[in-house]
Amino acid sequence: MRTTAPRRRARRTLAGAGTAVVLLAGAATGCSSGGSAEQGGERGAQSAPRWNTAPASIAAVGDSITRGFDACSVLADCPEVSWATGNDPAVRSLAARLLGDAEAPARSWNYAVTGSRMADLPAQLAGAAVHKPDLVTVMVGSNDACRPTASSMTPVADFRAGFEKALAELRAASPASQVYVSSVPDLQRLWEQGKDLPMVRQVWKLGICQSMLADPLSAATGATARREQVRARVVEYNEVLREVCGKDSLCRYDGGAVFQYPFAADQLSRWDWFHPGKDGQARLAELAHRQVTAAEPPR
Repeated sequence: MRTTAPRRRARRTLAGAGTAVVLLAGAATGCSSGGSAEQGGERGAQSAPRWNTAPASIAAVGDSITRGFDACSVLADCPEVSWATGNDPAVRSLAARLLGDAEAPARSWNYAVTGSRMADLPAQLAGAAVHKPDLVTVMVGSNDACRPTASSMTPVADFRAGFEKALAELRAASPASQVYVSSVPDLQRLWEQGKDLPMVRQVWKLGICQSMLADPLSAATGATARREQVRARVVEYNEVLREVCGKDSLCRYDGGAVFQYPFAADQLSRWDWFHPGKDGQARLAELAHRQVTAAEPPR
């Protein structure tokens, strides 16, 4: 039997309504899917690399502080007391605290070089990256501020470019390595600790950090301004370290812990009253261990 025109129109109308329902349902499903995708994206963002608080190997880079310079004898490295990788029980280095005394010698490496500046960091990190260490410690910048004159300090832009280059090259060579960055110490505080001792002033004349330590007793406007200029430059360097490190999900800056630490005279080298002695190295190790093993970075 043939269907009449009104019935055909009714069926088409119902079919159209059914199609509309399907389309609306599809649209609703699409919105739901979009929400799931967004939630998935949030979950993906949250699944960024997590900081490992128990690294199984450590490489250290940096300058004389990490080499234990002047901690055991005059004008000489003493890596066995290094805060990062040393084996002296009086210091209990970061490596000893994290890996244990038995494992630390085979699973820690010290690529720091006395006198190094930021420009030397890429080469040191290249050597460290060969081991694919779980953790790399960085302490550099003091020698960029400690120059013959304040005017010869490393420009902040060059310091930034050097750190960015070094970190990028490490990421390319050893993508999973975590990086712990120590702030540059407050050099003016170190000057305050030794300036009143005649023997110390004689040692400082040998050429130690003249941008800060030259004419240590002078209260002249020029000398005071010079010291303030050096301290201000150190603050700028630390801000660079914080900013550049903050862009890398596997880099942790110490939040200024080393810069703010109130080093006392008995924690400094008895030969130059400027570099950390054994007790100072132990305090650096303690600070680093606290930061590395913390669940969250310092605020």
